[in-house]
Amino acid sequence: MAYGFSVFWLPLSKAIGLDKPLACAKDMGLIEELFATNCDWKVSTLGLMYTLFFIFLGCSAALFGGWLERAGPRKAGVVSALCWCGGLVISALGVYVHQAWLLWVGGGVIGGIGLGLGYISPVSTLIKWFPDKRGMATGMAIMGFGGGAMIGAPLADWLMRHFATPTSVGVWETFLCMAAIYFVFMMAGAFGYRVPASGWKPAGWTPPASQGSNTMITSKHVHLSKAWKTPQFWLIWAVLCLNVSAGIGILGMASPLLQEVFAGKLIGLNDIGFNDLTTAQKAQIATIAAGFTGLLSLFNIGGRFFWATCSDYIGRKGTYFIFFVLGGILYASIPSTAQAGSQGLFVLFFCIILSMYGGGFATVPAYLADMFGSQMVGAIHGRLLTAWATAGVLGPVLITYIRESKLAAGVPKAEVYNETMYILAGMLVLGFICNLLVRPVKDSVFMTDEELAAERKLAHDRVAASATDSAGVAVAGTPTSPVLVMFAWLAVGIPMLIGISITLQKAVILFK
Repeated sequence: MAYGFSVFWLPLSKAIGLDKPLACAKDMGLIEELFATNCDWKVSTLGLMYTLFFIFLGCSAALFGGWLERAGPRKAGVVSALCWCGGLVISALGVYVHQAWLLWVGGGVIGGIGLGLGYISPVSTLIKWFPDKRGMATGMAIMGFGGGAMIGAPLADWLMRHFATPTSVGVWETFLCMAAIYFVFMMAGAFGYRVPASGWKPAGWTPPASQGSNTMITSKHVHLSKAWKTPQFWLIWAVLCLNVSAGIGILGMASPLLQEVFAGKLIGLNDIGFNDLTTAQKAQIATIAAGFTGLLSLFNIGGRFFWATCSDYIGRKGTYFIFFVLGGILYASIPSTAQAGSQGLFVLFFCIILSMYGGGFATVPAYLADMFGSQMVGAIHGRLLTAWATAGVLGPVLITYIRESKLAAGVPKAEVYNETMYILAGMLVLGFICNLLVRPVKDSVFMTDEELAAERKLAHDRVAASATDSAGVAVAGTPTSPVLVMFAWLAVGIPMLIGISITLQKAVILFK
């Protein structure tokens, strides 16, 4: 839902004025605005929650990843639910008493911690259940994270309209209602977690030989305390940071980007720039841009599953090579595509780029498990997510700064993004080099059998009773009830299908 929080910005920016924002004094500073009760918040002030979400997601995942591996994903899931839902409740209080600092602390900080734990706990769990299809498993988990906004944003919009009154924009009531809904679903998910016994594998599956030259899959394990000190960790950190920086800024600027580049062309007025459009015409192209944003979100989600699953067959390193080569070519081609007025190609290029942005998130946990083993992959993945926190600041700031500087220099709005696209292509070239340098870790880094046994004793929530094969390796035990499996799929699938349907309805406008 963090991706969809922008649905709250405009209603919150007129929480006091109701019909239109009641502006604060021009000389009021940011700190004063955080405590002001007699004027409305600026969208830029509210938008800092978005940055806080991802900063604290990365920091909490890095700090508590080791605790997750020892306490088990169930406890981590419960803490995640308490933090995320508690953050929404504190944010509701902040809206009710009109204190922006409560929004920052509740939603941004406490909610961000919940995001971090909620993000890594299913990834850590599924990698252990799917040693044969790590990419597919992490793609499923991280597709859920990407799809959250597709469900949550329409729900939030509906709830705000339901709760809106002549004296309230309906946001604090929506926060409370969503906190209750999320708490039920998140707790159900947390208590549904199971972790396989050490050494578990699917029946009939034989693990690959350790560290082949193409796949670089190890059968050994590296401790967190050593993993983050290896050059491989930091190379993969750079790979993720550069891939995400290139995509996240575009995702945040997708709507104004399409409007300013194509302007009147979106509604058949080929020679009219953005500044020359009437208010009604700008409203028309804003609706089209909303469809573009929704379409990008759909490809972002689908790419997480598609590319991560592909990585099971072509390798993680090979998958990232595709991201960097194809992404670099597409970014470099966008300015000429826009200049030629090829709206269809422009949309297609960005859809592919955003699929690889999502695919990068979904593929990296499997990359880490291949490189460092699965025993502490949740903790290592958590430490690596500081790359996301860095990219969450770097990408949007880079694109916004260049855009503002170009506008100040008098560059037409249709051309302000050209230089940005070339810079993003250059970032992907750097990512290509970092990925090229990744090699298997040295044997001296792996845990010994004694160290691994000691670490496994510290881990909780292990399945005590598990069937074993003739070699003494744990295999599948009692299957889960088919009714429970069907109910779980419906609980996830129905909201997801509703979200996809709403997104496609908005995206259809692009092709009319």
